[in-house]
Amino acid sequence: MSLFRPCIDLHSGSVKQIVGGSLSDTGEGLKENFVSEKPARYYAEMYQRDGLTGGHVVMLGTGNEDAAKSALQTYPRGLQVGGGINPDNALKWINYGASHVIVTSFMFDGATVSIKKVQQLVDVVGKDRLILDLSCKRTGDEWMVAKDRWQTTTDLKITHENLDMLSQYCSEFLVHAADVEGKCQGIDEDLVKFLGSWGKIPITYAGGAKSVDDLKLVHQLSNGKVHLTYGSALDIFGGKLVNYADCVAWNNSIQKTL
Repeated sequence: MSLFRPCIDLHSGSVKQIVGGSLSDTGEGLKENFVSEKPARYYAEMYQRDGLTGGHVVMLGTGNEDAAKSALQTYPRGLQVGGGINPDNALKWINYGASHVIVTSFMFDGATVSIKKVQQLVDVVGKDRLILDLSCKRTGDEWMVAKDRWQTTTDLKITHENLDMLSQYCSEFLVHAADVEGKCQGIDEDLVKFLGSWGKIPITYAGGAKSVDDLKLVHQLSNGKVHLTYGSALDIFGGKLVNYADCVAWNNSIQKTL
């Protein structure tokens, strides 16, 4: 069953909502939809209070470790963490309280996915605590995984065969649709449907959600196999399109049927 999965996106130590394609190494051209006056732990407390699980804390660049650590310690084992994760620091984040670590860029050698590197992460934290981030950019009718804050397109195509291969090493996938991330102009319905047609392990999709009805849409498109994260559209992040309370109510209604 498709559920609302919350998020805490961190940039320069603050909780922000950013247009995905505007991230860069220099910071030039960055488009911020929202910068919170509240610390990361405020959101962690809220998610814990409302019984939300499977949310992710993403560190976008440097200067975010203290904020991420505070969120994880506020809601132990209730949040996942990603951003610069590698075999040298992965266990540290588990010890800080993360339920899982999320990995993108480390698992590549240049533009090619390295199973050897993925296995190194499994050896450190175990398959059950590893999430692979397959955030991607659309090229025609295909989706190519992007790394380095979505600046660099890799050779890894999102296919059922590649999902089968990678699912041997992780417990979940996280997929941001980078082309629509932060724009509140609608989800990539084709991508959600494609991910749902595979649907062998949990998948969380993020990007473009603009209505609470998108939860129902994702549920229908994916046959309940894909979860949904909201960002800039959500009222707790300054948005005017989606009420956080409605998303919590959706989860509560779904969980009553389980």
